[in-house]
Amino acid sequence: MTDDPFVAHRSLLFTVAYELLGSAADAEDVVQETWLRWSAARADVRDPRAYLVRIVTRQSLNRLRTLARRREEYVGEWLPEPLLTSPDVAEDVELAESVSFAMLTVLETLGPTERAVFVLREVFETPYDEIAEAVGKTPAAVRQIARRAREHVAARRPRARVSRAEREAVVARFLAAVRGGDLQGLLDVLAPDVVAVADGGGVVAAARRPVKGADRLAPVLSNLVKVADVEVLPMWLNGAPAVRLDLDGKLDTVASLVIENGRITRIYAVRNPAKLARLGEVAALSRFAG
Repeated sequence: MTDDPFVAHRSLLFTVAYELLGSAADAEDVVQETWLRWSAARADVRDPRAYLVRIVTRQSLNRLRTLARRREEYVGEWLPEPLLTSPDVAEDVELAESVSFAMLTVLETLGPTERAVFVLREVFETPYDEIAEAVGKTPAAVRQIARRAREHVAARRPRARVSRAEREAVVARFLAAVRGGDLQGLLDVLAPDVVAVADGGGVVAAARRPVKGADRLAPVLSNLVKVADVEVLPMWLNGAPAVRLDLDGKLDTVASLVIENGRITRIYAVRNPAKLARLGEVAALSRFAG
C-alpha cells in the first residue's frame, strides 16, 4: 500500500474520467492535471478522495465541453476509445456495465452535467453533497438531475444483464462462424435487427452510417476470410468478451458485441488507428480506492 492518496486513488480517478469522456487519452490527461492540482493543495486537503474526485470531475467537464464541439465535426460515427481489460473486471458487474460500449454510447446522449451526476451517483455511489460541489449545483438540484438521468439511461440501456458464461459462448459462436465463412451460422448468432456501428474517424474506410439487419451484415462477415489475410481473435474490451481482427498480421479492427437473449444485437467496431494505439496495455479500472 502507498501513503500517497493520489496513488491509492489513481485507478478510481482514471475510471471516473474515462466514463465521463469516453477517451482513455483524454482521461489520462485529466488525471495528470488533477495530480498537478493535488500537488499544490495536498497540505490543506482534509478528505483526499472527495477532493480528488471533485477535481477530476471538474477537469473532465471542462474537457467534455471542448470535445463536444470536436465530435460535431467528426467524420462518420463516433465511438468511445476501447480499453483492453483483464477478465477480472467482469467480476465487478457494476463496473463492467458502466464501462461497456453499450453504456458509454448511452452516456453520450446525456448533457455534460447530467453525465457527471449519473456516473458519480450510480457507479461510484458519491454522496449528493459531494456531487453538488463537483458540478456547481445544489444538492436538491443534483437529486433532480440524477432522477432524470436515471430515467434517460434506463430507457436506452440493454434491458437484461448477461452472464459472463453466456457472453463467452455467444462470442465463441460468432468467432467460429466468421472464421469458417459460415453464413447460416452468422444468421443464427446475429439478431435479425442487429445494428453495426463502425468508427474509422475519416482516416480508414468505415461505414459512415450504422448498418442494420442480419441479412445485410452476415454476408459481409462471412466473406471476410475469403477476400483477405484475416485472423479473427477473442479479446477482452471494456470489461466484456470482444473480438479483434488482424489484417496481414497487424491489428485492424476491434469489435465490442452487445448480447441479448443469446444473440448479438449490436456491434461496435473501432477502426480509427488513433483509438487503437493504447491496446497494448491493460487498463487499471476501479470503483474504489486501491
